[in-house]
Amino acid sequence: MQKNVRDLLESSEFKGLVTKRATVSIVLLVLLFISYYGFILLIGFNKSFLAQKLSETGVTTIGIPLAVAVILAAWLLTVIYVVWANMIYDPEVRRLRALLLGK
Repeated sequence: MQKNVRDLLESSEFKGLVTKRATVSIVLLVLLFISYYGFILLIGFNKSFLAQKLSETGVTTIGIPLAVAVILAAWLLTVIYVVWANMIYDPEVRRLRALLLGK
């Protein structure tokens, strides 16, 4: 049994799948960081832009919808990863496990 697991972990297909997972994770992480830290930098360096009102009579500033957008972007990126993992990554791991371990 141990040799079969080692064969799975050392197979080029499995290593490629692990690399693909890392790539997807890093891309989504970079997008999240750009979103979050971009907003934080905007707060730090351009408060006047964020303080602009959306309308003449309203009290809501541009900063509020941008903050909501950052939160929604985090949720969206999480959903993208979960869907990718469930539809592509997990079935491929199951396929490789069945192919190499016979399970």
